[in-house]
Order: sequence, then C-alpha cells, then structure tokens
Amino acid sequence: MKHIHYDAPGGPEVMRMAEGPRPEPAAGEVLIEVHYAGVNRPDVVQRAGNYPPPPGSSPILGLEVAGTIAALGQGVTDWHIGDRVTALTPGGGYAEYCTAPAGQVLPIPNGLGMAEAAGLPENGFTVWHNLVDLGRLKAGERLLVHGGSGGIGLAAIQLGKLLGAEVFATAGSPEKLAVCREFGADWAIDYRQEDFVARVKEITAKSGVDVVLDMVGGPYLQKNLSLLRQDGRLVLIAFLQGSRTEFDFMNVMMRRLTITGSTMRPRSLAEKTAIRDALLQQVWPAVAAGKVRTRIHATFPLAKAAKAHRLMESSGHMGKILLQVRDA
Repeated sequence: MKHIHYDAPGGPEVMRMAEGPRPEPAAGEVLIEVHYAGVNRPDVVQRAGNYPPPPGSSPILGLEVAGTIAALGQGVTDWHIGDRVTALTPGGGYAEYCTAPAGQVLPIPNGLGMAEAAGLPENGFTVWHNLVDLGRLKAGERLLVHGGSGGIGLAAIQLGKLLGAEVFATAGSPEKLAVCREFGADWAIDYRQEDFVARVKEITAKSGVDVVLDMVGGPYLQKNLSLLRQDGRLVLIAFLQGSRTEFDFMNVMMRRLTITGSTMRPRSLAEKTAIRDALLQQVWPAVAAGKVRTRIHATFPLAKAAKAHRLMESSGHMGKILLQVRDA
C-alpha cells in the first residue's frame, strides 16, 4: 500500500510517499480501507520527534480515518466487511489501509460523507473525555473555549451547546469569530483586540465561568484561574505557549478549583471504548441530525501531506484539515 513515511524527525519536508506492506488486523481489530484521514496537531508534534507512538502502534502518522471495513480480526463480531466507518486509530492513518481496535470504530450516519466523518473521531473523543468525564460540564453552566475556530474548538463549542451550557470562545480574527458564532458560540472574543479576561467578566457581571478548556497554556494559565467560579474546573489539553509559568495557587484553595487535563493516545482500549460508547449514545444522534458537524477548512491529496502540516503549523485554519487517500 501507499503511505506517508519519514526517515527522521524534522519539518514537513521530511515526509514523502512510500510503499509498504498492507497491515493485517490483529485479534479485536478491523482493517479499514481509508478514504480520508484527519490531520491533527499531535501528528505535527510526532513528525517533529516529540510525540512517539505507543509501543506496538504503527509508526505511520494519522490518528483518525474514515473508510470501509476491508477485513476483520479474530473475535470481531460487531462489524462487517463493507461497513462505512470512522475510527480513532493508534496510528497509521496516512495510508491506503489502516488497522484500528473495534472498540474505537464508529458507524458513519446515513447521509454523512466520508470527508465529514473523518474529522469527527479525534476531536470527539478528546472533547467528550475532557469536557464531560474530567470537566463535568452540565446544563446551565458556562464554558470558555480557547482556540474556538480550530477543530477541537468547534467540537467543544458544539458539545457545550448540546449539553446545555452557555459557551464563550476566543479566536484571533473577525473571520474566526464568525465561524465560532456559526457553530453555536454565544459569545466570541477576539483575543488580539480585547483582554478576554476583562470581556468575560464584563459579560458575566464579574461572576466568571464554570469550565475553561485551554490549549494555550503559558500566560493563559493564571488568567484562566481568575475567571473560574466557585468549584470551577480548568481543563488542559495542549500547551501551545508552554507548560511552565509562575503560579499563584491561592485561587485554587479559596474557590475550590480543579485543574485537570489529559492526552488521549496513551489511554487504554477499555477507556477509549467507554468514550466511544458514550459518543454513540449521546453525540451520534446529533451528528445524524446535523446538529454536530465537521467544518472542513482544506483537503489535500495524501501526497501533499507536507502542505497540510504547514497549514496546521500556521494556525491559519478554521476547522479540520484532511488528507484524501482515495477518489470520492
């Protein structure tokens, strides 16, 4: 099969098309004929040499795909050859074929295209686990989402609204703010033009928010804590501006705040299957109804993966970046 390969870590230019053996599904896995693969920031970090795949996982980049099931591993009974599926993968998505544990596979609802489906798993698993399992977000609360116009951000806005929260989002241009509002944000704040802390306090009459989903880190950490209400939760999923900063924990003690966060890839299959089941029950009906959707910013052919990574690194995208592996 054709796939994206790189000999050593580096910039986007290290990636190239290569040919290698088609993987075989192990027990409990399915083999997916890939039509589209999602491009995610962890792919960029892995390519740069800072996010090695877990032991036993494919060294090929790619954490989410959409396609059809081509083969079943031993013991798999919930899926059939030819099923249209999307999946969270432990790696291997930038290829014509990819294996995935059966417990990380989701059906593509009728009427939803392969491209849109390919943009759902990584964001869906990540946002559900961090906002619901760790952040304990519930109806009537306030949620602040940083990076609101990216793939994770738009997924978080939609999930927040689905759960009945009031959603605040930050983004860095009028175009990105408009996309945040289009996907359900009640309030969209341009962090380049406004002090988001002052603006949130103004909107909420200084009472703040209940949950902050942050991927910026660094100088945002203390600011996020200052916005949390009593028993508020700060959920960290990335550190685009670093994971270290001078920190005053007095707010944590005085308002009983929770600081938490996670990465998805190292979690166990059982944990990921539980998240998959929650998505099927709680989110997939909304996907089928068009209430939760993917915004596709750009699609590149597999051979142009380097261009996709450059776009991801520029942070100029609004929504998902995809690789098309097969003709539609």
